[in-house]
Amino acid sequence: MSDIVLLEKFLDYCSVKNRVISKNIANITTENYKAEDVSFNDILNENINSSIRATSPKHLSASVVQNSSPEVVEAEIGKELYNPDLNNNVDIEKEMAELARNTLNYKFATKKIGNYYKTLQAVIKGGGPQ
Repeated sequence: MSDIVLLEKFLDYCSVKNRVISKNIANITTENYKAEDVSFNDILNENINSSIRATSPKHLSASVVQNSSPEVVEAEIGKELYNPDLNNNVDIEKEMAELARNTLNYKFATKKIGNYYKTLQAVIKGGGPQ
């Protein structure tokens, strides 16, 4: 699998993560709302432990990533209620920090994909990478 497919999977993750963060922020005053998170690393770790044959422990099988997809789960932020009157565990500071990190990740991945296609276009035109 090429790097571009891995970046596309990462963009899928960022997209789902953004929707979940937005939902958490929108429900900060909703009674009995439990914050959600996106679990992609758990899926990767399960598949890594069961199916990778690599020459180094730092290698990651692309097929593991290709067959994995992000999954929305209840957030693991403990039993702490940030809004006890509403029985709500959304931590706005955590959500805003996650939103900022996710935005940077998304911008990084889109820039890398854009650069890949610019280079590919230049090669097709016969100019080589710029």
